[in-house]
Amino acid sequence: MSDALPNGKLPAALLRELLAASPPLPPEVRLGPRVGEDACAIDVPAGALVAATDPITLTGSGVAAHAVVVNANDVAVMGVRPRWFLASVLFPSGTRAADVRACFAQMQAALRAADVTLVGGHTEVTSAVTQTVVVGQMLGLATDGRFVPTGGARPGDAVVQVGPAPIEGAAVLAAEAGARLAGVDAALRAAAAGALERPGISVVACALRAAELGATALHDPTEGGLACGLHELADASGVRIVLDEAAVLWFEPGVAVCCALGADPWGTLASGALLATFPEAHAGRACRALAESTPSRVIGRVEAGTGVVHADGSALREFARDEVARVLEAER
Repeated sequence: MSDALPNGKLPAALLRELLAASPPLPPEVRLGPRVGEDACAIDVPAGALVAATDPITLTGSGVAAHAVVVNANDVAVMGVRPRWFLASVLFPSGTRAADVRACFAQMQAALRAADVTLVGGHTEVTSAVTQTVVVGQMLGLATDGRFVPTGGARPGDAVVQVGPAPIEGAAVLAAEAGARLAGVDAALRAAAAGALERPGISVVACALRAAELGATALHDPTEGGLACGLHELADASGVRIVLDEAAVLWFEPGVAVCCALGADPWGTLASGALLATFPEAHAGRACRALAESTPSRVIGRVEAGTGVVHADGSALREFARDEVARVLEAER
């Protein structure tokens, strides 16, 4: 069908149309569903409840741990510590009890590492899926009622990248398309395969630190890669981002895997990187503080306008779908 949507996120324009048809939000909802925002925020007597949900669908490898970390990131980039997790876990037909136990052991290990508690969810074996799918929901509480949205960048801010990209994409491609990577240097291939553990895809610590340092906006680039993350940040904030492309931090094993598979690193799953904006006068200090634990660099500036452009004024490509999804679909 010529009008069929590709696998991956819904197009931003379609999502905006759907959200625009929703009724007005009640007053306790301080941040509702918007393109580019990582989570919602709801006023409760104890403060602001921050909640996020994300599925893991592009890989069946390490899916339970992956779900914990990705959803924890979405709450942390609001400047709020993740605390409670719910998971709907769908197992394919033919799943054995041993497979379920292994999945939950993996999930519990990730929860312990993140200091998060499993508080509910749903489990099911179903023919509707062909690999294990985990849909996670993460909650956190800002007792002072404060949070940092994606849409907080202002003209005059500097854009800081914390952590390189694509880390998540490197790991998923190494796990799912490894047979096509024989020509990649063995050390780079091994680093890509182990990228979920080292350097890892959690941005919780650096996001909370960035919030402490006065970030005006925080965003977790995931599906659609660094390019999508930057466009979402600009879109949510109603600003233009001008990039210093030479300053962008790249994960060398991820770039090598992308090149071998014909994928563009700009559009490849980017969990493990964080985008933050700071007033220009404070960006250098914030970068130095963040770099004490994670590579950090100013990669652009915020101006009045719309979109994301290179220094020469040309637009940064927007990817209709993540490069990992495109490559893996071709594999299958």
